[in-house]
Amino acid sequence: MTRIPARLLASALGLALTAGPVLAQPRQDPDWPCVQRKVATLSPGQFWTGPDIAAAGDWGSDNDAAVLAQKIASRRTELSEVGPLLDAFVAKLGADKDAKAKSLTHVYAGVFEVINGERDKVMGGIARYAQGQRRMAERIRDEADKISQTKDAPSATDATELPKDQSELETKFAWDRRIFQERSQSLTYVCEVPQLLEQRLGEIARMIQARL
Repeated sequence: MTRIPARLLASALGLALTAGPVLAQPRQDPDWPCVQRKVATLSPGQFWTGPDIAAAGDWGSDNDAAVLAQKIASRRTELSEVGPLLDAFVAKLGADKDAKAKSLTHVYAGVFEVINGERDKVMGGIARYAQGQRRMAERIRDEADKISQTKDAPSATDATELPKDQSELETKFAWDRRIFQERSQSLTYVCEVPQLLEQRLGEIARMIQARL
């Protein structure tokens, strides 16, 4: 096996100490690795200026509204489909403005709960992902330290082949470093998901309110 160059060891040490670019920046929450600002919780009022949600009652008890809410909250439903679905729903409500407002409020309440619940799961997953990256970064740092300590030893310099233990360590180091970098790249995309969900929620809220 080819010996790992010193510059890669130095690079790995730097990578491990920062745990990747997104982890290098100081954060109020050490488990939040994203460049996007962390918004821990959302509230329905952030996206809604319509009728009072609490006064409208339990959205889950309104079967038609609940079915629609779950359908349009799902990312499988394109935003371009939401408007027509809302129009079809409103057309069945009749002329009673209060009943229409209540039902549409139920739809929004349901959409908020579904999307916010999905977002909470993603946020928790990002924190766990970051913790795993931090542990892996520490392991890579330790591996790089061990390799650096032995790379100039006379026994290693004079030998035609690396000692078995060192060869195995360098193989593990290279593998861990590759996994770490791939996971860091994946994290960049995962970090965008909460914001995309917030944008979806805001757009659906706007479409519902336009039909009140």
